[in-house]
Amino acid sequence: MLIIGCDFHTRYQQIAMAREETAELLVERRLDHESGEARAFYRGLQNSQEPVRVGIEATGPIHWFVRLLAELGHELWIGDSARIRASEIRKQKTNERDARLILDLLLAKRFPKIWVPTSAERDLRQLLWHRHKLVCLRTMLGNQLHFLAMSQGLCRKQKLFTEKGRGELLGLALGPWAGRRREELLKLLDQLAPAITELDRAVLEAAKHRDDATLLMPHPGIGPVTSLAFVLAIGPITRFHCSKKIASYLGLNPSEASSGGKRRLGAISKQGNTMVRWLLIEAVHSAVRKDFALRQDYQRLKFRRGHAVAKVAIARKLAVRMYWMLRSGAAYAQLVRRQGSPGATLVDASPSLG
Repeated sequence: MLIIGCDFHTRYQQIAMAREETAELLVERRLDHESGEARAFYRGLQNSQEPVRVGIEATGPIHWFVRLLAELGHELWIGDSARIRASEIRKQKTNERDARLILDLLLAKRFPKIWVPTSAERDLRQLLWHRHKLVCLRTMLGNQLHFLAMSQGLCRKQKLFTEKGRGELLGLALGPWAGRRREELLKLLDQLAPAITELDRAVLEAAKHRDDATLLMPHPGIGPVTSLAFVLAIGPITRFHCSKKIASYLGLNPSEASSGGKRRLGAISKQGNTMVRWLLIEAVHSAVRKDFALRQDYQRLKFRRGHAVAKVAIARKLAVRMYWMLRSGAAYAQLVRRQGSPGATLVDASPSLG
């Protein structure tokens, strides 16, 4: 088998290739992307009649490269960037050294391979990201209209999607440019509404076709968008052997700088998928209204630590609940069964929920 360590960049890649059986370095060169040099090189490896394995760090613009290797039948391993960098002791960093480091890790069977979603799952992620960005844009436009109304002395936030709220906003006496700003902002909002509605239908349809997302949707606050985003972000639930790993993977665990017998905890790490973390925090509003246990925890934490900290803590509890629902296959009705009841679930007895 041919093993290739690839230091991937936007415009080019640096590779180091060796044969697995002998570990002898065969090729070390730079391949340009725009000229087609990289495509030609990997297509040429098909003539060798040997299987090919390529290792790269997890990075952004690699979708075309993933498709190319899949078409050619080459195996692609994507590795954890932090663990790859940590395996290099020397401080000298060059493209050539990075490619050889990845090659050495592959040959030594120490390459930190990570889970990679399928092409269909990556496409569904694009659907969720597109909807998320349009919703953020709608929120931004609504806030601008709110501030415009406040500048005219109308302090109560307007419900722009009701006839009464829009009528009050249109009834404000504004100057020529302020009036034009109001009209164009409302026009943009009207253009966004059907697009977001269509994307909502697409997300709901996609969520219904996945058993894991359907299992999560009955939980208060967890609709089709949050459930689908959650399962697409974490992948196979068996990758995580405890609920603490989920909190860390989504960046909902506190950062820590403890030393010398003193424990120092900071704000949440904010690692992982930002959209899923945002969705979970937004889901807290609905969840605490409909779930008695979460409402109690939220009110207690809000009294002690404030509203912001309480929201993040409940978002973490939601992530843990969703983890155990997927791990055990328990529905929401089983999840909230009181501890000590004859049918107490694994969630009730789990010490990791504390």
